[in-house]
Amino acid sequence: MTLHAPEKIIPELLAVDRRLLLFGESGTGKSTLAQILARNLKSSGRPCFCLSADPGSPAFGPPGSVCLAEWRQNRWQSIVFEALCTLDSGRFRLPLVSAVTRLGQYRLQGMLLVDAPGLVRGVVGAELLAALSEAAAVDTVLVLAHRENRVPLVNELETLPARVYRVQAADEARYPGSRKRTRLRTRLWDLYLEKAQEREIRPELRLLTGTPPPLDAGGDWQGRQIAFLKERRTLAMGEVVETRDQNLLIRISDIPDAYDQILVRDACRSRQNRLATAKPGRKSGLNYLPPSDISPYAGNGKKTGPHPLVKIGEATATLLNGIFGDPLLHVRLHNRRRSVLFDLGEGFRLTAHLAHQVTDVFISHCHMDHISGFLWLMRSRIGEFPACRLYGPPGLTDHITSLMRGILWDRVENWGPRFTVAELHDRKLITSRLQAGRTVEPEPETRSVSGGLILEDQDLKVRATTLDHAATPVLAYCLEQAPKLNIRTESLAAMNLSSGPWLGKLKQAVASGEPDRIIDLPGGGSASAGSLMENLVEVKQARKLTYATDLAGSPSNREKLVDLAAGSHLFFCEAAFTEEDRRQGEQSGHLTGRACGEIARESGAGQLVPFHFSRRYEKNPYLIYDEVRKYFPKLFPPDHADLEP
Repeated sequence: MTLHAPEKIIPELLAVDRRLLLFGESGTGKSTLAQILARNLKSSGRPCFCLSADPGSPAFGPPGSVCLAEWRQNRWQSIVFEALCTLDSGRFRLPLVSAVTRLGQYRLQGMLLVDAPGLVRGVVGAELLAALSEAAAVDTVLVLAHRENRVPLVNELETLPARVYRVQAADEARYPGSRKRTRLRTRLWDLYLEKAQEREIRPELRLLTGTPPPLDAGGDWQGRQIAFLKERRTLAMGEVVETRDQNLLIRISDIPDAYDQILVRDACRSRQNRLATAKPGRKSGLNYLPPSDISPYAGNGKKTGPHPLVKIGEATATLLNGIFGDPLLHVRLHNRRRSVLFDLGEGFRLTAHLAHQVTDVFISHCHMDHISGFLWLMRSRIGEFPACRLYGPPGLTDHITSLMRGILWDRVENWGPRFTVAELHDRKLITSRLQAGRTVEPEPETRSVSGGLILEDQDLKVRATTLDHAATPVLAYCLEQAPKLNIRTESLAAMNLSSGPWLGKLKQAVASGEPDRIIDLPGGGSASAGSLMENLVEVKQARKLTYATDLAGSPSNREKLVDLAAGSHLFFCEAAFTEEDRRQGEQSGHLTGRACGEIARESGAGQLVPFHFSRRYEKNPYLIYDEVRKYFPKLFPPDHADLEP
């Protein structure tokens, strides 16, 4: 394919009005060439239009859209645009092509330039080349490439029903880098929102299109790009500021009076205030089936209702026995191959290999439905396993010892399961070490506890508070994950540093609070962890989970639990009875749905998972869900079909 210099081919291109596709990698000067062509046409008194089909790096118009503009007063001036609400041309190429098709049907007198995305390789590039050429009915394709680079998709270009020219990219044309591209698109987006104001709406679920997060996933909505459409025509675009009880607070010039779609995809303002693509892993969604290695249906065949599964930070929390079964919350730390349990109800739904990864068990109290699973856990840990730590109220050690002594251990030798049992006595933690088959145990150890902090290690902190359950002391727990440390790859490249084991040492120094530790750098040299952290390490907020069950709705209990759960991202709280059956709750020391919702609201929790329902509501669990929702709407009740007994 002959290589043409731009200045030699421009006169031929401008001889007649064309529909011309500018095709090439990012950094080959497509947008610059479009401006050169437009200026030449304007100087001869001919109009020129451009269709910006790169939502992630547009030369004009709001990012996240396809925009049609005319060259006037030495710049592109927007005529109309269609919102995509994504910056990803590859993932959402069908909506992109559909938008180009509709805008390409405008009757234009003059030259039309189509500025294509910089995706020019593989299946995605081939599909976009063919689809955009057909969508805009182009008759000419300019392939921009640097002299030393091969022309991409040669075979596909030769099959197009259009004239194809290979044009030499300017020597100064270079890929701008992801940071510069992000800054440029953010500047365009801020310019579009310059006169916007904050307005609040309550969106109808049936109008949400694209890939919107659940309305109760507030963190996934913040900063999200949003568009209002009528008969597929874009009326306005805006940005979600926050969610308020399933209302959306939007920064937008004006919310149209009549619209039939609210389009949401993955364009989002990042924590660095840049317009970017929301990461799929950012969500913290709630489902009602456990992972494949946890069986919700094994065992005794009891119907225990839905089994909430929640992703929180780097962990997954699953109510193994459902909302009606014995309390047993499995929290799995995926990045550590570690699990912790809250309460020990029936455990047959958890496989042995996961039981081997359990390091800590936090028991609220020793009623049978909260501790009967200990026999399963003990059996699963026969062998050479480290001691599993158990935490609970006073008397836990005696109950565990009795359960262990109820088994004949004459053949276990030194493979007997080992446990460290810690009882919380006000501000003291009394710890005993037990091993099945041993008759003599070491003396208990006592240490002081401040602020209820019973466990702290590199992965998590756990606090506990003592509540009352009809004269029985019970513990509620709050687990806080360690902040996540991410390396900024862009900063790494800017500092001319390569990745390697030294980054792990840097993270370790930051996590352990050692800013003065000296880190050896690749290629020679060294620097303190504190100086490196400022540029290289992004610290993501710690995530908090609170677990509370079997407690009376007394003012003292409520005050303590609200204090413990303050600011929790996820709150597992019992809701045993409805307000109509409140006397049953008062007599047995359990919360009603109303009390559960009020406590969650007062604590400022992000999301609530009510559980431990009385079986009297098996045929209609929505009696409790609906009551809780009146006082705290940020919960995710399952569909009615999932609740059928």
